[in-house]
Amino acid sequence: MPDDRPSTQPMTEEKEPDTPETTAERRARRAQFLRDLNEARELRDRVQPRRARAARMRQQMRMRTFRW
Repeated sequence: MPDDRPSTQPMTEEKEPDTPETTAERRARRAQFLRDLNEARELRDRVQPRRARAARMRQQMRMRTFRW
């Protein structure tokens, strides 16, 4: 089954190890990571709806009992 998304290869070419990463590169990597994480959560919630509902209920209870 072909995948339309780009491969999981890093967006930038391999650089020398002592070359610091730019802020833009770091932000792009972080944004991609957060998109993948959100996609994985949504998939898990679709596949395991009962577990997802229980997790939501636990989170709501934690937020209700949290004290500032």
